[in-house]
Amino acid sequence: MEELRKEPVTAGLILLNILVFLIVEFTGSSQNTMHMLDCGAAFTPMIIQGGEYYRLFTCMFLHFGIEHLLNNMLVLFVLGSRLEQAIGKIKFLLIYLIGGVLGNVISLLIELRTQDFAVSAGASGAVFAVMGAMIYIVIRNKGWLGDLSMRQILVMAAFSLYFGFASTGVDNTAHVGGMVSGFFLAVIFYHPGRKI
Repeated sequence: MEELRKEPVTAGLILLNILVFLIVEFTGSSQNTMHMLDCGAAFTPMIIQGGEYYRLFTCMFLHFGIEHLLNNMLVLFVLGSRLEQAIGKIKFLLIYLIGGVLGNVISLLIELRTQDFAVSAGASGAVFAVMGAMIYIVIRNKGWLGDLSMRQILVMAAFSLYFGFASTGVDNTAHVGGMVSGFFLAVIFYHPGRKI
């Protein structure tokens, strides 16, 4: 309970993702592509031709199966709590949400160029935004932030990206886009000594 009080935004985001997952499971299946589209998953033709831009946001709270959810929530728990303590609640939430949306926008732009459309969902872009922000903050703190070193964060980032590229059906563009977005959002938002 003490940890939940210290990092309420991280805890709230994890609980929200779990709640949405349970609702999706009880109303259909998170493995059913059509049901996921009905729930707000991203699909470039529906976003562009149908004007359903909200999908760039709603897809961040949907996951294809329990393993997808657990992987994202584990990384969010580990890094989110640290970032929230380092940067403050509001800025952390902004990095998570804006970074996630920007990752999805970058993915959409690449899909428009390649014409290789796929239904996508997951908090990965937002989680990678948190990772990108942590990389910048650790750099600013001379390679350390609490018990987290630059080497540890880079190894985590490298493994996360590697598993994404080594797996099928993963939106790696959203991962990279989220990470880059999170890094630059931290450049804007991170001012040591000032937390809101």
